Amino acid sequence: MEYVKGQRQIILNFSELFCKTEVEVLNSACFKDVWGKFISNIYKTENQVFLKVLDIFTDPVNEFINLFKLLLSFSVEEIKSLNPFYKLALDRADVIYELVENFYDYWRKLERYSVIFSKTSVDGVASSSFIDAQTEFTSVILKTYRSISEKLSGNKFSIYRQLPAGINAGLLISKHVWMDSNSPYAFLAKSEAIEQILIRPPFISYSKKNKRTGTYQEVFENPINKFKDNFKASEYYCYSAMVGSALTYVYFHRDYLAHGITLCNLFEFVPLSSCEGKKPDCLYIFGADIDGDSVFYHDKENDIMVGVAPHNSSVDYFGYMKKMLLTLYNVKMIEQKALPLHGACVHITMKNGKTKNIVIIGDSGAGKSESLEALSSYAGDDISSQVTIFDDMGTFKLVDGKILAYGTEIGAFVRLDDMTEGYAYKEMDRAIFMNPDRVNSRLVVPVATYQQIMKGYEVDMVLYANNYDEDTESEITFFDNVEDAKKVFIRGARKAKGTTQEVGLVESFFANPFGPVQREEQTRKIIDKFFKKLFDDGVKVGQLHTKLAVMGMEHDGPAKAAKKLFELLGD
Repeated sequence: MEYVKGQRQIILNFSELFCKTEVEVLNSACFKDVWGKFISNIYKTENQVFLKVLDIFTDPVNEFINLFKLLLSFSVEEIKSLNPFYKLALDRADVIYELVENFYDYWRKLERYSVIFSKTSVDGVASSSFIDAQTEFTSVILKTYRSISEKLSGNKFSIYRQLPAGINAGLLISKHVWMDSNSPYAFLAKSEAIEQILIRPPFISYSKKNKRTGTYQEVFENPINKFKDNFKASEYYCYSAMVGSALTYVYFHRDYLAHGITLCNLFEFVPLSSCEGKKPDCLYIFGADIDGDSVFYHDKENDIMVGVAPHNSSVDYFGYMKKMLLTLYNVKMIEQKALPLHGACVHITMKNGKTKNIVIIGDSGAGKSESLEALSSYAGDDISSQVTIFDDMGTFKLVDGKILAYGTEIGAFVRLDDMTEGYAYKEMDRAIFMNPDRVNSRLVVPVATYQQIMKGYEVDMVLYANNYDEDTESEITFFDNVEDAKKVFIRGARKAKGTTQEVGLVESFFANPFGPVQREEQTRKIIDKFFKKLFDDGVKVGQLHTKLAVMGMEHDGPAKAAKKLFELLGD
């Protein structure tokens, strides 16, 4: 079975050879490689209990694999009679049992992926469906583990746990050539594109970073020119997505496969049959062989927004993949004279049938998601439905003389530390977890359909999420005039909550470092136009005092703000 092994992941190629039996698993080069790495770690940690058993053999990697094969067919006593070294080892069967258990845990802590090409060979999974192949592999891994462990323990297990011991996620891949041979993007043609993704929850990934810092600089020469001649296309996968209304192709290096798969919970996946031969509106190459920071470029000749991130540990965090995509899309929206919003929007249907569309604007950690989640909990049955139109980034567009709100993502990138107790458990079946045992742990979970976020919603209330004011008497205050409102929204102040590298009270133009900051002059004109329209149309514009960054108010602040918001919904 062909495979590629990284520091924390392993990618199995099911198309070339597919292990269907326990012997095939033990005979595979992949098993030997992973087992050898595990043995090396034991020698590094100097676990004396295990070393006494390993040191019985001059070649513990191969000898133990042979022992495992024998355990599939023979009893412990029968194997002892075959070889004196096996007898010495199996006299400590309890230690070998513990060794196998530790190896099983070591294997399951790796990020395990499978890839299947659409056109497979006879030895691959041509006769099996994509989903069946993943299930069959999980079964053979469990069977191999159980057969060996039960022989060593001398008893059948009384309790069986059907753990996802095979793969965490599987990809069905094929070629996607959307450019001609003379295109400056022709170097991408040999990369594999994703047709289908299978995820076995809970999907948990770890990255070298757990915070994002900085914004993205616009450059005025196409950054692909720095690496396209040396681009190793076979090491990249392409995820086709709708980022808002923009067809977007994300080419990511296989070392960042967890981040690439996570995209499926955040942006609408576009099947290759729907985008075959189509030029993208936005293009992002994540993990390119370049030095320096992530940058973006507007390729006016081909009308493509291009983003590039380097291949190094500094961007090994999903936030770097997500925020560049939002930057590319937002700049495209600014070019089209729409207004990108860093915030959240919900379409609420009350029990009496009335509907309200609420937009809350604010930078990371301002309390947007927390307040809306608290609103859902507080209102209970008094709200018949609450549809999230966007949780982080959206857009105001002027359509037929009306301001309509549109979403950019179908999912939410949620900071667990600020959510109500038990939130993660409610979403476990669909969520993708990131660094769950660290500060700023996150999950990505779908919250709406693409049809819902792109429907377009007339706005009833626009609020700025103020997370730092401590002395406000009311949780919601409204502006009397457009100029006062613009000052607060444009200032974009918030107290940093640790979701990025920032600390203290910080400001960001229009609370949106992803597009408006890079195109401030253009954005100011658009803000003037849209805020005047909001006030002319009588839309309520104010501040939501979440107090999320006030000590001791991390949960009570959003809860009280949600209570006040609910009271206003009935007006």
